[in-house]
Amino acid sequence: MRPALFHQRAGIDTGGTDVTAFNTQINEELDLLRETVRRFAEEEIVPRAAEIDERAEFPADLWQKLGALGLLGLTVPVEYGGAGMGYLEYAIIIEELSRVDGSIGLTVAAHNSLCTNHIFKFGSEEQKQKYLVPLAQGKKLGCWSLTEPEAGSDAGGTRTVAVKQSDAWLLNGSKTFTTNGHYADVCVAMAVTDASKKHHGISAFVIEKGTPGFRPGKEENKLGMRASDTSEVVFTDCRIPAENLLGREGEGFINCLQILDGGRISIAALGLGMAQGAYECSVRYAKERKQFGRPIADFQAIRFKLADMVTQIDAARLLTYRAAWLADRAIASGAADDEARITRESSMAKLYAGEVAVRVANEAVQIHGGYGFIKDYPAEKFYRDVKLCTIGEGTSEIQRLVIARHLLGKA
Repeated sequence: MRPALFHQRAGIDTGGTDVTAFNTQINEELDLLRETVRRFAEEEIVPRAAEIDERAEFPADLWQKLGALGLLGLTVPVEYGGAGMGYLEYAIIIEELSRVDGSIGLTVAAHNSLCTNHIFKFGSEEQKQKYLVPLAQGKKLGCWSLTEPEAGSDAGGTRTVAVKQSDAWLLNGSKTFTTNGHYADVCVAMAVTDASKKHHGISAFVIEKGTPGFRPGKEENKLGMRASDTSEVVFTDCRIPAENLLGREGEGFINCLQILDGGRISIAALGLGMAQGAYECSVRYAKERKQFGRPIADFQAIRFKLADMVTQIDAARLLTYRAAWLADRAIASGAADDEARITRESSMAKLYAGEVAVRVANEAVQIHGGYGFIKDYPAEKFYRDVKLCTIGEGTSEIQRLVIARHLLGKA
């Protein structure tokens, strides 16, 4: 049963300055939300985090518990089976899950902000009833497939093709680095429908698990985030109904850019949560570990590290929450200027939070010394997991390009 707060949405104050309106959102309701998710994470995830990481095991039973708590349709309206929350709440939830295990945060983020959100934003009413409702209720798992072996940062290099037939589309090609790809019940995938139009010739499609010609491929053996499934998905003469075109033909890539704005907020929150977790385990260790007859927390070198870590985490948190708040305001206002700011400031949040997470995790290992290099302590896992945040959903280099284009123009 979902806590009552999962059915409520804090009002958005769009008056006054950004700071004044933003501050109204950091309130007791959000604190209660944080406490609820933190309690779940510590009770249900912490005892299993090391085991599922070591075994690279996707925890299907834990996924069911996440659904029961209402965490799998976070920004989907209640009428479609979701929690009806905004991005600020969403960011806090991903942060708290990732504070104990980035793999779980990543799995929830990909399901919510990519697959589910794409269907919510651009799907027909029939598609929403058929796919969005069970996804939001946690009855089905979603994945989102854009990246290919030859189309990473250059998503316009997509080679998967979809050929229109009388009453169907025929898909051929493959995708890589698909989160949840091996276990997903519903896949949103991009394919070229008119190569002559380049970016404007890419369309989005919904494919159901079990469709002939659609299958998961190789499961990747990863450095980190090992309990989050990452795999190929393959289309071989995969015939899907014409009505499974998602959004307008040729607008799939443009729609992807809008979806990635929300996705980058979730990756910022992912990095933020892991940085917080790495910092907290460092404080605990520094207080317990003794050298020269004193806790190492007494030494200035360690104190300076902890001070720098917490300062950078707080800065990342403010950037992430601001981007999330702006996303909520843009949804409420529908203003084009607000939407443009989401793109810029979600990239800023993702860039900074991801790189802070890497720096903080590195310092966490250094504070732990030799123990930071072994699996008995959580610093080692944070160190491996955080690197994804500078790569996934647009590398740090791509974020800098996006930010610069918004500052200086598209040229």
